[in-house]
Amino acid sequence: MPQTLSATSMVTPCGFSPHLHPSGEQGGLIFQDGNLSSASLDALIQHLIPTTDYYPEKAYIFTFLLSSRLFIEPHELLARVCHQCIEQQRLDDPVLDKARVRKFGPKLLQLLAEWTETFPYDFQEEKMVGHLKDMIRRIAPCDEAYWKRMNQLLQALNQKLATLSHGQEGLVKINATVSDKLVSFKTKPSPSIQREILSVCSDPYTLAQQLTHVELERLSHIGPEEFVQAFVHKDSLDSTKPCFSEQNKTNNLEAYVKWFNRLCYLVATEICMPAKKKQRAQVIEFFIDVARECFNIGNFNSLMAIISGMNMSPVSRLKKTWSKVKTAKFFILEHQMDPTGNFYNYRTALRGAAHRSLTAHSNREKIVIPFFSLLIKDIYFLNEGCANRLPNGHVNFEKFLELAKQVGEFITWKQVECPFEQDPNITHYLHTAPIFTEDGLYLASYESESPENQVEKERWKSLRSTILGKT
Repeated sequence: MPQTLSATSMVTPCGFSPHLHPSGEQGGLIFQDGNLSSASLDALIQHLIPTTDYYPEKAYIFTFLLSSRLFIEPHELLARVCHQCIEQQRLDDPVLDKARVRKFGPKLLQLLAEWTETFPYDFQEEKMVGHLKDMIRRIAPCDEAYWKRMNQLLQALNQKLATLSHGQEGLVKINATVSDKLVSFKTKPSPSIQREILSVCSDPYTLAQQLTHVELERLSHIGPEEFVQAFVHKDSLDSTKPCFSEQNKTNNLEAYVKWFNRLCYLVATEICMPAKKKQRAQVIEFFIDVARECFNIGNFNSLMAIISGMNMSPVSRLKKTWSKVKTAKFFILEHQMDPTGNFYNYRTALRGAAHRSLTAHSNREKIVIPFFSLLIKDIYFLNEGCANRLPNGHVNFEKFLELAKQVGEFITWKQVECPFEQDPNITHYLHTAPIFTEDGLYLASYESESPENQVEKERWKSLRSTILGKT
């Protein structure tokens, strides 16, 4: 598969320097072609821990903190890191070696800062914050600045968690509203309550911008660890329990997948709702233009949702409606998202958008929103295709370098600030407009254009009986 370009050394492993890490074993770590390929979990933990004259490479920190949760829960990992720091730096001694601690302290604070910045959800646990405060308390007597640095770190962490929590609460409220309306909207509403997308936004470029706003807002809540926790299996060296047995947190990732599905159904609903085929054709052409603008922006997730909505059976069967549509632009977009060759055309376009993002002079050019379901699929097959541990019990770190590369690219893209001003009226409609159930879509479709064969006639009759109470 073509690989997209890396964008930041913080979260995207760019390889370990061959001249620093020649092939072979060093301190229990196995290197191959300059990269760390495998090691025991204990050796990997030790490699994470800073000393007076050593600090781990940023690429290693991200890769290990991301993948370690498959073997050890974050609070247990931080506890072990703290314990080994205390022992190695003799922080339990009645009289501290201040010169040593002043060399070690800034490196420890940097590690904790990187952990809290990149994986803030880990610190929702009180145990994590407790370990963090305990370490600062031990080194603070050597330098008053450590207290100030800890307070800054905790303040930034709390602010980030509060922002993420506020966003999640908003999505919960939105989802509750949506589920209520989904149940009550199984067939066409009366004209008095009907509200269509074209009455809210008639400009394709504006709607594409607002879709991008929604996508980036929802992406901002997804933590990198969710990609790992989505595929957690029982660790082969611990037959008693899987990691995260009580904390398999993938809520934000799941909510984003639900948003994609909602957008598919919203597109299909908007097309099937109008009574006249001329209006339905107008809606189809509008969404084709929206999809094209999404492609130009780099919003591939909304693009695929729109195409998927227009390809749903209740929509694609509307032959009389489609005969009124100028389909050339639609076929071009379908070609871009064609699944042939493992989505070769899409991956090529994604690579182009990623390259544009690297050389961008504005946030507008930095936008890369990948087709999310395919990203999940890629990560799933990477996870399933390679073992987490080698036959000798070592952690297969080579696998996790590739995992970190894929997740790291995504994290870079999701951090882009949306350059488009939000239109609350449009985004509210996108989130809360009633949508047909699948049965409702079929019924609306059959009522717009009569069934063409016996199977469709039987289904129409059944749906009218079930939904409308008619025979």
